[in-house]
Amino acid sequence: MVTTLDPNVPAASAEEASGKAQLDALLYEGSEAAGKYRADSASGAFRMTEWEPGKHAVFVANENYRGGRPFVDSIAIQMGRNSRDRLLDLELNKTDLVEIPVDQVRLATERGLRVSASKPAELIAVIFTPGDRAAQRDLRVGEAFSRAIDRAAIVNFILQKQGEPAGGLLPQWSSGTAFLFPTETAGAREIWQQIGSSPKIVLGYDSGDALEQAIAERILVNAREAGISLTTRAISAVGADTSSPLKGIGSKGIVAQAIDAKMIRWPMPSADPRESLESFFDEFGTFVTTASNDADAIPDNASPQQIYERELAAVSSFQVVPLMWIPRVYGVSARVRDWSAPAPGDVLPLADVWLDGEAP
Repeated sequence: MVTTLDPNVPAASAEEASGKAQLDALLYEGSEAAGKYRADSASGAFRMTEWEPGKHAVFVANENYRGGRPFVDSIAIQMGRNSRDRLLDLELNKTDLVEIPVDQVRLATERGLRVSASKPAELIAVIFTPGDRAAQRDLRVGEAFSRAIDRAAIVNFILQKQGEPAGGLLPQWSSGTAFLFPTETAGAREIWQQIGSSPKIVLGYDSGDALEQAIAERILVNAREAGISLTTRAISAVGADTSSPLKGIGSKGIVAQAIDAKMIRWPMPSADPRESLESFFDEFGTFVTTASNDADAIPDNASPQQIYERELAAVSSFQVVPLMWIPRVYGVSARVRDWSAPAPGDVLPLADVWLDGEAP
């Protein structure tokens, strides 16, 4: 079996960590995943026989795997392939599994490729950065910004309907309460006109992410239509303070680049809404601006009402502005059987699939 990984992720990003976890899962079980790729220490479904960082890796079935020997004999992973080359590899039957950017799903479908999508499980949002910049001094700035964004248009045209608008921090299929968070545009101009200082907002996006750039450019159009003074800026994670809550885009790096807000992409780590919400706060901050008892805590046995109230407290701060939920999309060759897109927190089911026909 041949598969290619998406190389278009910045260092120390959530996507990179997810890819690392996928490799770990091939070799190890549970807490044994240590990131030390040694064939003689593998306890998972596969053993690694070749490893060239950033280029390729080869895994073979672990005959002694306690969960039962995988159906496929080996997996060859190719790295460093851009999205165009990955689609071409799949079209020419040179690979069995690739990850497809959401904005290229229509192209893949038109070319007759087999496409498999997960539930919407990756949040794209904007986080206003900590600090004393003008855009941070009045929460109405964040509210006007949020109300100005036409999320439905971004989903329909940029994402080609691969996703759904987001008003909250959890998708509807997970929390059951996403419909309570509005996503329509209304009142942005009126709120902005109430702000006497008329601050200027600088929105940063990952310089290596074409999708973030396209979304940022659309937000720029929406903001100007609402009279909001907004500019966009491509930024790099290099040199950022990775110890801060905004990992990879830390507050020191943002202040140095004069960024008021930053677009982020966050894959859900679990299908459980409490676990995912807690993980989001751990990574990006709690976003609570009013004092309340245990405002930052989410009890282990939290009820849906408690989860909703904690999510509402964060979104109401307008320090975090959810934009949309997108799925993870895969191109799968015709010879792959028993494939299903993994749920949040699950790894690629490479130990469970089997292949029908000749290898590429």
